[in-house]
Amino acid sequence: MTTRQDHEDRTGRGIDGHGSPRRVGDVMTGAVAVVDVGAAFKDIVRTMQERRVSALPVVDGTGAVVGIVSEADLLPKEEFRDSDPDRYTQLRRLSDLLKAGSVTAGELMTSPALTVAPDATLAQAAREMARARVKRLPVVDASGRLVGIVSRADLLKVFLRDDEEIAEEVRRDVVTYLFPASASTVRVEVGDGVVTLGGHVEDTSLVPVAARLVRAVEGVVDVRFALDGPDSAG
Repeated sequence: MTTRQDHEDRTGRGIDGHGSPRRVGDVMTGAVAVVDVGAAFKDIVRTMQERRVSALPVVDGTGAVVGIVSEADLLPKEEFRDSDPDRYTQLRRLSDLLKAGSVTAGELMTSPALTVAPDATLAQAAREMARARVKRLPVVDASGRLVGIVSRADLLKVFLRDDEEIAEEVRRDVVTYLFPASASTVRVEVGDGVVTLGGHVEDTSLVPVAARLVRAVEGVVDVRFALDGPDSAG
């Protein structure tokens, strides 16, 4: 989850207004409610209610994330509270039945937890969430200790970037990089996150590359081109 592409290394910046927020550490929430492995059932429910969250990282004595406990892990306690499941249900939902009889976070949690590193790209975090069908990921350092949490909403913050900020990054890191001889003749316009490149370039074969690089700029919703080659400049 920490692999970086060369172009991202060259252009990656923080969320402080000096370029794209390309890393999880730039958008994550640092203050995270957690429970330890020995936390009691009622304490878990109370923490979720107080912090208004649906899942909590479970940490060991060193602060390392060892699992996640969610509302889904707690609900079997209520579902099977006054029922006597038949044999078929026992076989089909053995995991839920075990959780119905559990009383601590260590017994209830889903383990190992799916985590992400603070220097992972937002795209990598989004792919992990989509693949695992989860709404948030604990963010851990190299030792596995919790440093924050990133949610789907955090990843969408990039689309709040100012249009002119996006335009400046496209001019600086795409147009000047790919079309140095034509940079002054290429217009960059951004409206509601949609980037339009117009004007003349010396090498139109680089337009597909430009499309990929522009789409990689955080906050870009779409990209459109109205670029002509040198033969049509006159």
